[in-house]
Amino acid sequence: MDQDRTPHTAHDGSDGGSERPEAAGGTVCSGCGAIAEGTPPTWTFSLEDGVPHYLCEECARTHIRAIEGRLDSSWW
Repeated sequence: MDQDRTPHTAHDGSDGGSERPEAAGGTVCSGCGAIAEGTPPTWTFSLEDGVPHYLCEECARTHIRAIEGRLDSSWW
């Protein structure tokens, strides 16, 4: 799996559309902007306010407490 780390930019529309989770056949990490070919099975997916987001392994590990904190109590 080939990843190209790029600087993270705000996803407010000013970055030319990198808000899309899949760009040019790859998947973009919403946390750091890393780009992977296809959709890696080890990346985390979330749907927030109808907008899909992917997190690479590194970002998912960094933010795991916040991810768990958003789960409904029925998950526990």
